[in-house]
Order: sequence, then structure tokens, then C-alpha cells
Amino acid sequence: MSGSRIVALGHYQPPKVLTNDDLAALVDTDDEWIRTRVGIRSRHIAEDESLVDLATEAAQKALANGGRTPAEIDLVVVATCTAIERSPNTAAAVAARLGIRAPAAYDINTVCSGFSYALATADHAIRAGSARRALVIGAERMSDTLDWTDRSTCVIFGDGAGAALVEAQEDGGEAGIGPVVWGSVPEKGDAVVITGWDPVISQQGQSVFRWATTQLAPLAREACERAGIDPAELKGFVPHQANLRIIDAIANKLGLTDAVVARDVVDSGNTSAASIPLAFSKLVERGELSPGDPVLLFGFGGGLAYAGQVVRCP
Repeated sequence: MSGSRIVALGHYQPPKVLTNDDLAALVDTDDEWIRTRVGIRSRHIAEDESLVDLATEAAQKALANGGRTPAEIDLVVVATCTAIERSPNTAAAVAARLGIRAPAAYDINTVCSGFSYALATADHAIRAGSARRALVIGAERMSDTLDWTDRSTCVIFGDGAGAALVEAQEDGGEAGIGPVVWGSVPEKGDAVVITGWDPVISQQGQSVFRWATTQLAPLAREACERAGIDPAELKGFVPHQANLRIIDAIANKLGLTDAVVARDVVDSGNTSAASIPLAFSKLVERGELSPGDPVLLFGFGGGLAYAGQVVRCP
């Protein structure tokens, strides 16, 4: 076996849309202030949908897009930092909803880099022969962590989910998921925190911005090198949708003048672990990327943890 590949994607966002003007009625802010600082104009907010609901919807779409049934899945991995229930974990709850029998099922929490971590662990399991077909899901209800009186955070985040159907690549075929570059900066772990039994998110915005815009481009370039590809050959770049200025800064440092760069943060806000699969699925659905295109995924944020890999577009 020569590795694994993404064969289909799916995404889901709750129907409620919260615009910048809506937020201006709740907190001292306005559309210009938000757009200037983070580039966001709207975000989706869950009302009746649970985290499991969001994850299940995205997973069902990935299965349908890949022409697979739940009976064919033997591994479910969910990246999330907003799970309320500690047991059963979110992955097991999603598997039960979908009717998947006896899968390996676990959650992973590296916050905003979670999907890239989860994708890497699924790829490793498939390479090792421990799984053959996996659902890798990023899902968040970030609205559960917000203080709606704090304009520095409540304007940034949104809810949603994205999922990838990952399968073994037969011997002789080109691996569709490249080697992961991952790590963390634990001494700066207090830059983004969600703590307590009634959690509220807080972050050191300027510190995170400086770290992301100065330290991450070399790591993203390393992910390309490990995959044997020059950044100039990339057809797509799907970073964590943290902040439009961060996305553009990293893309510029990588010299991605011809690649499609995901900027879903504008309409979805920061959805943490959901942001990469959500944005990637939308690009594929709109036909902005073609099958086989090399795409760099790169997650970063709370922890401070990061992870990235080059994948082939389904």
C-alpha cells in the first residue's frame, strides 16, 4: 500500500447567518471595524443543531459525494475543541447516527489545526494497515464559547463542519496525502485559551497575528518540500480561516500568485477545526479546483499548534 487519498468532501453550516450589522446591535462594533481587522462580513451560528448534528451532516455529504455507504467505513476521526460530552466522544456519536458498525472512533483536539492532525492520523492508520476507509471530520460550535459582550472575540467565530472521505491508495498509485509537518509552541499556549466548565474563549490577538504572519510560512514551505513539490506548483492553498490578513500574508510569503487561495473566512468566520475542510469542500463544489490538483492544507492556532500537508484534490 502506497498511502491514502481523499476521494470526496462534504460540508454543512447551520442556516442562521449573523452579519456584522447584526453584531453591531449587540456590541460596540460596526461593519468597517470588523472587516478592517479580520476581513469577516458574516458567520453561521447554530441554534438547535448540536455539534454531532453538524458533524453528521457533513459526513453524510462526503459519503454521498464519494458513493460510499456507512458499512464501508472502519475509522471515524473528529477534530473539535467544542465537544460538551466527554463520553461517548463525538466520533462515536457520529458513527452511531450514521449506522457505522464497529469502527475505530476517536476525537482529536488541537483546536484550529485539528483537521490537519486528524487527517494525518487517519493517513498513518491506513498506511499501517489498521484501517482502510475513514471519515475525517472537523466540526465546531464556537458560538458555545463566546462572550457576546466581548467585541474582540464574538465578531470572529462561527459554527460549521467539514468532512473528508479518505481511502487506501493501492500499490503503484501516487499517494494523495503527503507527509505531515506538525508541531506546537507550548510556551505560548496561553495565547488562545478556552477554559473552565462554562468555557469562554479569549486570545492575545496581536501575539497570534505576529506568530502566524512571521513563523508559519517556512513551515508551510516545509510541507511542500516533504511532498516533493515547489509552492509554485500548487493549484490551491487552504489555510485555517483565522483572519483574512493572516491568510493573505502567508500566501504572499509563499509566492502563491497563481494558486486558488481559500478565503472562506469572509462568509463563515473562524470555525476552528472545521475551517479547512469547510473551505476545501466549497472550492471543490464550486469547481475552482480540479481532480488531482495539488493543494496545501495548513492549520494553526490554539496550542499554539500547527500542522499541514499537501493533498491531491478529489
